[in-house]
Amino acid sequence: MIINQEEIKDLIPHRNPFLFVDKCQIIEEGKKGISERYFSENEYFFQGHFPNNPIVPGVIIVEAMAQTAGIVVSHQFKDEKDKSVLFMSVNRARFRKPILPNQNIHFEVSFLNKVRDVYKFQGTAFYENIIVAQTEFTAMITIGKK
Repeated sequence: MIINQEEIKDLIPHRNPFLFVDKCQIIEEGKKGISERYFSENEYFFQGHFPNNPIVPGVIIVEAMAQTAGIVVSHQFKDEKDKSVLFMSVNRARFRKPILPNQNIHFEVSFLNKVRDVYKFQGTAFYENIIVAQTEFTAMITIGKK
């Protein structure tokens, strides 16, 4: 199942300029998905990261992977009105190649485990089938709690 950006906005709270997923394919609900993001040369962060040598910041790459996992998990709770995805930790982040302007990146996430409301995922970012980044991260899904 492929979810477009408007449908993504029903699943996670992120909005432009901090929504880093254009579309997402849920391979297995709650467990596995692949998203896509085209980083155009007009992205706001390229002005300062870095002038005359623009690259996508590592934190944005990790955030895109986390948003992908949030979409994959939140889809199973799509009918819940009061849900929240809260990023908790990042481990083993590795940045293998820089992501440059006008590149289309794929983010693949896979579920590792769950303890109560805390989900652990592994994420990998690809440019043209080349691994550019990898990490593990955790997030908490809250439903009906404020």
